[in-house]
Amino acid sequence: MQPFRSDRVLGFAALGFLIVGCFLVLRPFLSAVLWAAILATTVWPVFRWVDQRLPGWRNTSALLTTLATALVLVAPFIVVAVGLGSNVAELAAATRTLLEGGLPDAPQWLQDIPFVGERLHAYWQGFAHNGQRLVAELGQLVEPAKGLVLNGSRAIGMGVFHLMLSVLIVFFLFRDGEAVTAHLTAVLERLAGARGRRLLHLAHGTVGGVVYGIIGTALAQGVLAGIGFAVAGVPGALLLGLATFFLSAVPVGPPLIWGPAAFWLFQQGELGWAIFVAAWGFFVVSTVDNVLKPLIISRGASLPFILVLLGVLGGVLAFGFIGVFLGPTLLAVGYRLMTEWTAGLAEGMPRE
Repeated sequence: MQPFRSDRVLGFAALGFLIVGCFLVLRPFLSAVLWAAILATTVWPVFRWVDQRLPGWRNTSALLTTLATALVLVAPFIVVAVGLGSNVAELAAATRTLLEGGLPDAPQWLQDIPFVGERLHAYWQGFAHNGQRLVAELGQLVEPAKGLVLNGSRAIGMGVFHLMLSVLIVFFLFRDGEAVTAHLTAVLERLAGARGRRLLHLAHGTVGGVVYGIIGTALAQGVLAGIGFAVAGVPGALLLGLATFFLSAVPVGPPLIWGPAAFWLFQQGELGWAIFVAAWGFFVVSTVDNVLKPLIISRGASLPFILVLLGVLGGVLAFGFIGVFLGPTLLAVGYRLMTEWTAGLAEGMPRE
């Protein structure tokens, strides 16, 4: 039995306090650090291509790649900010028109819903062509809506700040990427043995596939939705396209945007355009998720629906709006590593 060593205990205690202290210092910027690591992993092939064409100019290669990454990430927010004023005004005018005219007559199929159909039909019909009653009913939601908008604006502001900070961190990850990877590989090899390097490679491939799949699909759905809204003359097409971009991380997200847009057109008497928006949303926007994403994300990196949903919701609660994409990516890496680890354990079990 080894004798008690007070210096060893003090050393472990100091190390523990140091780890906790470092975590507390970095905790406000944890989402930016994680997102920077994901961005560096995803954009690394582009950086290597630039670095190979500028030998001996490592800092310049890192700076150029970082500026290109920042342009891709920040440019959509600049475009939305420029057109936000007119989009908000258009949406406000459309909402005012809806409130003044009230809802259209309730559809007949609503009565056929078992148990609650009659009540829903009567409740809807009470607001049909009665703008004053609709305004009075919606007035109860004004105060909660104000708080929701205020909190959402604050979250978006913090998200943009963390996004810009992550771009700054990406520059240093590009510049010192090999050294960071070597240290991380050494740590994983000490913890996981010979499988450490394979797990790191697996995590790298998973991050790339999921990020390309989630963000690529979100961008495609947002652009296509915005085009459809603009063609149909839906007010605030740019803003609604941005909302589709963020909600596309959830499989049932885009219909929450194009569905009400089609209903608004129907309420305005534009039956043809309402059908167009509904068909465009169902056959084009929502189908992208089933066509583009499987082509980008490998089969092993795909997540079950419940994990995608939990990743989005938990990511938003933990990291703000940037967590819409950060949450599913982290869960995908954890899920892939867990399946790989359990498969390795199963292979090593003795067979009867």
